[in-house]
Amino acid sequence: MNRIMATVAAAASLSVGIAATTSAAHAGSVLDKVLESKTLTVAVGTDWGKMSFLNDNHQLDGYDIDVARGVAEHLGVEAKFLTPGWDIITSGNWQGRWDMAMGQMTPTAARAEKLDFSAIYFYQLAVAVVHKDSKATKLADLDGKTIGVTAGSAAESYANQAFTPDWVGARPIQYQFKPGAVKTYETTNVAFDDLRLGDGVRLDAVITNQTYAEDAISAGYPLKLLGNPLYSAPGVIPVLHGDKEFSDRIAAAIQKMKDDGTLSKLSTKWYGVDYTTEK
Repeated sequence: MNRIMATVAAAASLSVGIAATTSAAHAGSVLDKVLESKTLTVAVGTDWGKMSFLNDNHQLDGYDIDVARGVAEHLGVEAKFLTPGWDIITSGNWQGRWDMAMGQMTPTAARAEKLDFSAIYFYQLAVAVVHKDSKATKLADLDGKTIGVTAGSAAESYANQAFTPDWVGARPIQYQFKPGAVKTYETTNVAFDDLRLGDGVRLDAVITNQTYAEDAISAGYPLKLLGNPLYSAPGVIPVLHGDKEFSDRIAAAIQKMKDDGTLSKLSTKWYGVDYTTEK
């Protein structure tokens, strides 16, 4: 993991020149604000599967919510949650509305131009999902088909054959099909709602995280996984450039949760599997 984070840090350095003109005057200000207000404001989703969702009491719940609260506890503050779109989170256009984001973000060099990656807290697999009645039997059968993805996601880059796994240990991408069209959605669940209408009605497949797919299938969606995983990737906690001490404090919180077993227990609690170490 240390080698991965070293490369993530190196990728982030690509944007130092850009970030210096916009954030140098605010260095340290995020951590100061968090500690003074006793509040860590975190961007999450309301329908991100077991990562973060609204429970029966209409309260945010899930693995990412518990991890964010653990980070807040380490800082001695309370966690507050906001729910912007994923495309806004990845754009880096936060405008001070939140301090860090969850969502198991894949740490690409392109994203490092806008964001710092404070810590790895999850490892994920990307898969292709089809309707249970799909005639596709292998990934190559998706050539020329309409594929659904979340806007701004690594899955969108993969579908457009523009995905660059540029962290240490990443395996070269071998694209196993070429979509005829890529349709973007605000969330994976909305894409699944289109896919569940029937094979080829609106979509032929969705590319997403395996945990999302398994959640949807367990919930009764008429879907199935197609072929082997497309790629694996670390999931990181992003913050904006300009406050290294804040980023380091988040990293320290995650490391403590790894060392004392909390992170592993939370993954097992929500997923039944420990996804906090690379397989």
